[in-house]
Amino acid sequence: MLFQGLLSLSPWGYVAAALVLTHVSVAAVTIYLHRHQAHRALTLHPAVSHFFRFWLWLTTAMLTREWVAVHRKHHAKCETAEDPHSPQTRGLAAVFFGGVALYEAAARDPHTVATWGKGTPDDWIERHLYTRYRYLGLALMFLVDVALFGWIGLIIYAVQMLWMPVWAAGVINGVGHFWGYRNFETQDASRNIVPIGLVMGGEELHNNHHAYRQSARLSNKWWEFDIGWLYIRLLELSGLATVKRAAPRTLFLPSKDIVDVATVTAVIRNRFHVLKLYGAQVVRPVLRVELGGTYARGQLRRLRKWMTREDIALSARQRATLDRALDENDTLQIVFDFKQQLKSLLEPSLQDGARLARLRAWCLNAEATGVEALREFAAQLRGYHMQTA
Repeated sequence: MLFQGLLSLSPWGYVAAALVLTHVSVAAVTIYLHRHQAHRALTLHPAVSHFFRFWLWLTTAMLTREWVAVHRKHHAKCETAEDPHSPQTRGLAAVFFGGVALYEAAARDPHTVATWGKGTPDDWIERHLYTRYRYLGLALMFLVDVALFGWIGLIIYAVQMLWMPVWAAGVINGVGHFWGYRNFETQDASRNIVPIGLVMGGEELHNNHHAYRQSARLSNKWWEFDIGWLYIRLLELSGLATVKRAAPRTLFLPSKDIVDVATVTAVIRNRFHVLKLYGAQVVRPVLRVELGGTYARGQLRRLRKWMTREDIALSARQRATLDRALDENDTLQIVFDFKQQLKSLLEPSLQDGARLARLRAWCLNAEATGVEALREFAAQLRGYHMQTA
């Protein structure tokens, strides 16, 4: 008779046990490795922090310094040849099926680890246990699974070993830069895979993260759900975590008709959102009115993408097609030029005083163009404001 283990569960009980064990690993990655260590979006109580370190040693053999270094480099070199795992440069199949190998190759690079892994744990237990015997934890987890669940523990252990490589290295790093919806016009190809972040603890909301990489909350719209954020809030209420940064909330004040410092603060902190609004509220309606009678729907869709998307580089042919459309229509050219001016205003390197003066001038000039959609957008932008609660 096959060994049954110390716990005798129903079939669904074993499924639940596997899901709980893998979900603890997911929580450790998204809360500890990602939001706490890589981006410093929150602080964790030492007991919580070390529990996650210990659990990751048992279930993944990933070292904090290596994971953080690879992830930080991904942000710094996103969608370039130096990005450790971009499907835009390597192909979706290469990242989806070979994400683990790509991660390991980057983690073995001493320069990557030294450059991007600073500030991570370097205490006695990290050096003498987790690093020196990094695979011992996996062996211990194997013994624990078999002892608790018997022969079914072999299946549960296999699920644990495959969960992070498939979902994190394959789906998040691969599909998350290839397919899904975008709340923000970031310059990378990040996507929100689904609006409900459960399987990977909220990491499914990948475009939100790339727009606000130092935010402890990955959800942004009211209909999005980030279970990792729920756990963080519970830890905070228990005194075991402190949120340092979260993505700002904004609103439009209809009564506000002047661009002031508060406007500039809201606009620059939400620059990706502002650019997406411009595409939806200015470029799209102008294209429909100005070219709707002469261009097919598919052509309009392509032109809108080329005029609004920040994550694509136009080929020579695409650029020529767009230039031809702009040359044919003065209103479209105005809308495109004002978008380019707006982008330059949103560059973080611009001094606040200069930005304030130029944003005021941009709104006045936009209203003076006579383009109704542009005038309405400028009026709306004056009321852009940070939400205080």
